[in-house]
Amino acid sequence: MIYLLLSILFNAVLFVIVKLFAKFNIDALQALVVNYFVAFLVGLFFLDTSIVPNEIMNENWFKGSILLGFVFISTFYATTLTSQRNGLSVASVASKMSVIIPISLGVILYNEHLGFIKIIGIALALIAVYFTSKKETGEVQQASNLLYPILVFFGAGTIDASLKYLQTFHVPSNQIGLFSSVTFFCAFSVGILTILFLTLRGKIQFSGRNILGGIALGLPNYFSLYFLVKMLEAKAFESATLFTIHNISIVLVSTFVGILFFKEKISIRNAFGIGLALFALYLVTY
Repeated sequence: MIYLLLSILFNAVLFVIVKLFAKFNIDALQALVVNYFVAFLVGLFFLDTSIVPNEIMNENWFKGSILLGFVFISTFYATTLTSQRNGLSVASVASKMSVIIPISLGVILYNEHLGFIKIIGIALALIAVYFTSKKETGEVQQASNLLYPILVFFGAGTIDASLKYLQTFHVPSNQIGLFSSVTFFCAFSVGILTILFLTLRGKIQFSGRNILGGIALGLPNYFSLYFLVKMLEAKAFESATLFTIHNISIVLVSTFVGILFFKEKISIRNAFGIGLALFALYLVTY
């Protein structure tokens, strides 16, 4: 349970930092690339074993880390485009609704059983995500813009499902820190190639504030992933229940942080979503 709470806490910290990006005019893509490198360095600092590149490349989880590195930054970029074209609420809903992907795979791959009450709780949680996240007008105005919310949905779902699969079958308990570090380095590698490509096309202007933003994001980002994998390893709940609790709790905490620190206002629709989310949490942990 402590790993679940810590993962939710660090995800809430990420929410605060990303919200501050807009206030300080920080380029999110540049900051994210720096953040991945910082998260990699943080992971190295906390490792109690030496790194041998040849041995890492022979680990069963290494190819999974490469995949996750690509999906991490691709999903973020799709989220950014979704926010710009369709609104932040559409991006948030698409990301959190993706919990249905690891839930489905949990039932299929790990033979997890969902009772009637839990199924109702999960369904209510998905509805609650929509109502709680819908803080602004956001809609898919053109058919071509439907692509980006779909990419966010599948990208976020792939991340959660892949982490669960790798943790279950390939990542030993004593290598979670190493796995997290290598995954962030893979994400950084993909990101730096993207930055170089955009620089050559004249679409990037570098700024010191972007580096500072990335540094601030890197530390909590590393621990958000580390404790997520530790949470999955602990097996306090079945993965379907765990991902539901995790995602809906992040939505709730992020909403309350927005109200307390960013003076965000909630509508009746948001308040209904919060109440529904709390009831859904009760049902899935019943």
